[in-house]
Amino acid sequence: MKKNEDLEAKLLANNDGEPPSPGTKDAAAGNAYSLVCTLLASLASIIYGYNRGVMSGAQKYVQADLNVSDGQLEVLIGLTSVYSLVGSLAAGWTCDRAGRRRTVAFSAAMFLAGSVVTAAANGYAVLMAGQLLAGVACGFGLVVAPVYIAEIAPAASRGFLSSIPEIAINLGILLSYIADFALAGLPKTLNWRLMIGISAAPPLFLAASAMLVMPETPRWLVLHGHPNEARHVLSRTVGDDTADHRLQEIVASSKQAGGPSGPSKRSVWREILLRPTPSVRRVMLVILGLQFFQQASGVAALLLYAPRVFGHVGVTSDHAVLGATILVGASKALFTLVPLFLADRLGRRPILLVSAGGMAASLMVLGLSLRASTATWWAAATCVAAAVTFMATFSLGFGPVIWIYQSEVLPLRLRAQGTGVGTTLNRMLSAVVGMTFISMYKAVGMAGSFYIFAAFSAVAWVFVYACLPETKGKSLEMEAVFDDSAGRKPQTPSLS
Repeated sequence: MKKNEDLEAKLLANNDGEPPSPGTKDAAAGNAYSLVCTLLASLASIIYGYNRGVMSGAQKYVQADLNVSDGQLEVLIGLTSVYSLVGSLAAGWTCDRAGRRRTVAFSAAMFLAGSVVTAAANGYAVLMAGQLLAGVACGFGLVVAPVYIAEIAPAASRGFLSSIPEIAINLGILLSYIADFALAGLPKTLNWRLMIGISAAPPLFLAASAMLVMPETPRWLVLHGHPNEARHVLSRTVGDDTADHRLQEIVASSKQAGGPSGPSKRSVWREILLRPTPSVRRVMLVILGLQFFQQASGVAALLLYAPRVFGHVGVTSDHAVLGATILVGASKALFTLVPLFLADRLGRRPILLVSAGGMAASLMVLGLSLRASTATWWAAATCVAAAVTFMATFSLGFGPVIWIYQSEVLPLRLRAQGTGVGTTLNRMLSAVVGMTFISMYKAVGMAGSFYIFAAFSAVAWVFVYACLPETKGKSLEMEAVFDDSAGRKPQTPSLS
């Protein structure tokens, strides 16, 4: 203990302002090491995406093999979102107690168990048990990967690295579609089991990597009284020249969080939900607002019900519907790459403002195309083009960037569980939109539904403009940004 106090005193005595500039060689090596850790953690996102997409092609074979009714299938798929809520909430607590690295391994183990149990199911009850494990694992994966990456990444490349999990999710969905297509010709008693069962291999690799290769994050190590280990990890991620300064920042932040015992000295949930400080209140408002507007844009409705939407304007043949749906999916995957290169160059606010504006405009055009009294080629073409544009602008900002922002702005002592709260709201709203869209468009019309989504996207633009300070290039210990910015409108950054 005395040794740790001496180290802390020495570090805190260095208050000369800016950190020393790292050598080029150290910086390059640190970025490479951080990239490797990010790619390994992002395997959890690939596995999540695969689990999310695989049942779309496997469900009819599951029904045929196990005599599962449409009602049972609907419950099975719908409850997966509910299970992920449980995982999201539990992940925050587990991250704080067991560590980020062990939580990655634990989520991988649950993915593995869920895949094996589901693939081996001989009845509906076992199928439900397998999806319970997989659903909880999805909630863990959504929380732990962004938290781990945000804390392991250097500030200068955090936006780049934090965009990777969103890309990984889309890659996982694409891989699940490829697997469904490739295995569909096998006997119905085997094909769906292989579609689901092959997803057991990546979790096994991820669990081994988490325990044998991936380091614990420096912030968790400092918070739990291991500054020497934190210094060692920082030397590999930011270089020896900068490691001491970064450790100084984290030590100062951990003292505010309550020292090595951290969250056990002060109720994290109480500070988040019941008695937040002004800065924490504003952080949580921003996080919950972004998560709300992401799902209020109707992205789940378009992803889940695109064939119904296109059918409303006369796109009815299987070939045409499949082609239009592939265009929407391809646009989502392609434009998710954009923030990977621009988030650290342009900043988070400009990208989110462009994204929200594009979403609102494209949803309005989509609604107008759906008002056509008769199916025409121009209405169909406009509908598909507007849907593709919406998915592109969504994936430009409100898809990946809100996860970057959420991981960045939470104080260290609240980061894991705060991320869990935001993710939980996201999953709840996604489930609500997915389960109510049919009733919604029957009540207000297909066009009216998308007008509502457009209105929410327009409000999202105002929310971003009025409430979000820029976080580009700042240290993760940025609670002061929200203190300093409270009560005044953030300056609109240049897009140039």
